[in-house]
Parts: sequence; structure tokens; C-alpha cells
Amino acid sequence: MAHIIVVGNEKGGAGKSTVSMHVATALARMGHKTSALDLDLRQRTFGRYAENRKRFLAAEGLDLPSPRYHDLPEVAADQLKPGENVYDRRLSAAVAELEPDSDFIVIDCPGSHTRLSQVAHSLADTLITPLNDSFIDFDLLANIDGDGQKILGPSVYSEMVWNARQLRAQAGLKAIDWVVLRNRVGAQQMVNKEKMGRAIENLARRIGFRVAPGFNERVIFRELFPRGLTLLDLKDIGVKGLNISNIAARQELRDLIKALNLPGVTAKF
Repeated sequence: MAHIIVVGNEKGGAGKSTVSMHVATALARMGHKTSALDLDLRQRTFGRYAENRKRFLAAEGLDLPSPRYHDLPEVAADQLKPGENVYDRRLSAAVAELEPDSDFIVIDCPGSHTRLSQVAHSLADTLITPLNDSFIDFDLLANIDGDGQKILGPSVYSEMVWNARQLRAQAGLKAIDWVVLRNRVGAQQMVNKEKMGRAIENLARRIGFRVAPGFNERVIFRELFPRGLTLLDLKDIGVKGLNISNIAARQELRDLIKALNLPGVTAKF
């Protein structure tokens, strides 16, 4: 059985597609058979990232390890069972096709609540939730008081993850390993940053997720997207003497892969 990694939250701009592409490419570069799905059928940022990579490598005559990107298969209405949801069928068909020849399947979810996202969360062995380091994004996980100190209750997203966990338990599947990434953490020890840290650690104990370091805001991520490249590809395309920011970003990726604690994976790249 392939290990399914779902990258999801219900807010846009948190870095889901960047995380998805870097995690998937890192796994592929370490020799793991890695497949990829993008469930944001409208924007398709992860899908376009993979397509950009394929086009760039072909144009440059390069053969770099890459995740194998797949579109969801189309399903005709007459193929559905009575009462069966077409999106359930499309996702289950894609996973069933990919599992026999994949060590990992990385699924990028849209930044909104959809049926596909809901079902994907119930399939997750590892759930990665990127979170910008602000209380605006923290609201994705929980409702808090005006001082940002007291947690009033879980958010609708946290409740969706809880429901996904319940479904997996009822099916006899292992529990979801939920990892929340703190993206774009400021370099300075600001009061807001400290409050965020305390609030996340408090909530982690209450609703059961782990906290891991994510990516800081860096120009390099925006520059890599049009060519479909990741931080791990820079030396392969002839970039020499990486600057301090790029070296730090590579270390952030190593720290992330290590923190995910995926089966059979060591962050050696």
C-alpha cells in the first residue's frame, strides 16, 4: 500500500502547492516512487507546477527525478452506482490506479471546502497543513478570544479532520498523522510570533497534531515555479555558489522531511 500524504487547509496562499511540489520531488530524488494528484480542479497550481517541470526538462534535455503527476480520470454518469458521488469515484479510481506502483502519493487539496478535499483527508496517512504565522490563518484551526490567548473551540476545518479520523477508525485504518507547518515565520522575536507559538502548541495538545517548521518567505520559490523546479534542482541546472538564503531554504526542506517522519525515508539530499 502506498503511503498517502495529503497537503490541505481551507485558506489560500499558505504555500500548499510549494510544499506539495518540494515534498514530492524530495521523495522522488531519494529514490521513492512518488505519484502526485491536484484536487484543485479550477486553479491547478500543483498540476501546472508539474507541467512546467516536464516542459522545462524536455527543453533543456535534462532528466531529473520527478514525481509522476496524474489528472483525475473522467467518469461517465452511467458508470456510477446509484447514489454514488462522481468525485468520490474519480478520486478512488485515481488512488486505486496509482497505489500498486507508488511508494507515496502526494495529494494537494484546494484552499476551500470541497467534496474532493473532504474525501482526500479521510485517505491521508500523513496530513500536512501549512499555516502562515498569523492569527488570521490560525483561525483555520481554532476560534480564539480577542487577546489570542484563550482557545474558544475548534474551527470547521479541525472538525473536518476529526470526522476524517473517525471514518478511518471505523474502517480499521491507522490514525492520521497530522502535521501543522508554521510557514513564513518572522526572523525577529516579535510578541505576535511568541503568542502564535504558545497558541499552536496549546492547540496541538488539545486536538492532536504535531508542529513542524515550514518555509520562510523567500523570492526563490516564486522564481522556481515557471520552470517547475525545486530547491533541490539548482545545482543540476548549473547554479553554482548558492547564496545564503537558498542554502537556508534547502535546510528548511531537510528539516521538514525529517519532521514528517515518513516510513522508510531519511532526509539525505
